Amino acid sequence: MLIKTLITLIYLKLHCRIIAETIDELKIRERAIGIAPVGCAVFAYDYFNFDLIECAHGRPPAVATALKRIHPNSIVFSYQGDGDLAAIGTAEIIHAANRGENLSIFFINNATYGMTGGQMAPTTLLNQQTTTSPRGKKATVEGYPLKVAELISSIDGAVFVARTSLDTVKNLMETKKLVKKVFENQINCRGFSFLEILSPCPTDWHIEPEDSLKWIQTDMIKVYKTGILKS
Repeated sequence: MLIKTLITLIYLKLHCRIIAETIDELKIRERAIGIAPVGCAVFAYDYFNFDLIECAHGRPPAVATALKRIHPNSIVFSYQGDGDLAAIGTAEIIHAANRGENLSIFFINNATYGMTGGQMAPTTLLNQQTTTSPRGKKATVEGYPLKVAELISSIDGAVFVARTSLDTVKNLMETKKLVKKVFENQINCRGFSFLEILSPCPTDWHIEPEDSLKWIQTDMIKVYKTGILKS
C-alpha cells in the first residue's frame, strides 16, 4: 500500500511538473496565479514556486474569474480533480465556460475521489468498484460516467477543449503540448480553455502501478476518448 501511495503522489507531482515547466518555458512565472481547491489538488502549493490560492471545494472557477477580472494581465489557472470539478463544482465550471472567461482549466480525471478514500465519483466507470459502489457503479442507480470534456465542448463560451492521458511516454509529451496550448490561449486572450487529463490512481483502484496504466488504456480511454474536442 505504501508503494502504491507513493506512486500516486508521484503522478500528482507529474501533473504539477508539466504545468510548472510550461510556465517557465513561456516565461510567465511572475504573472501566474494558480487555484488549488480542497482535494488531492490542495497539495499543489508544495510543488509550485509562484502565487497559489486555496479555495473552497468546487469554487476555483469563481475565484479564478474574480482574480482574472481584477488582474487581467495575470495568467490564472485552476488545477482540479473529479470531486471538485465534476461533482460539487459542476455549476461553477459550466457557467465560467459559458461566460467565456479567459482562463486555463486543468481537470485531473482518475475516476474516483482520491483524497477521501476512493469513493465513487461522477467520472467512475460503469461496473467500477469503489468504497461506495462495492458491487460496481450502475447506470440505473448512480448514473453514467460524466464526460466533462464533451459537456464543456458543447458550450459556446469555450474556445478550446481537449482530453489527454498520462499512460505512455508519447501521451506525456502530448499532454505537455496541450498544456502549453491552454496557456497560450490565455496569453493571447482567446478565452476559456479546458484540458482533461486521465491519470492513474493505483492506491484507490487497488491495483499495481503498472496495471493502473494498462487500465487507463483498456477501460478509461474507451469511455473518455482522448484528443482535441474543440479548437
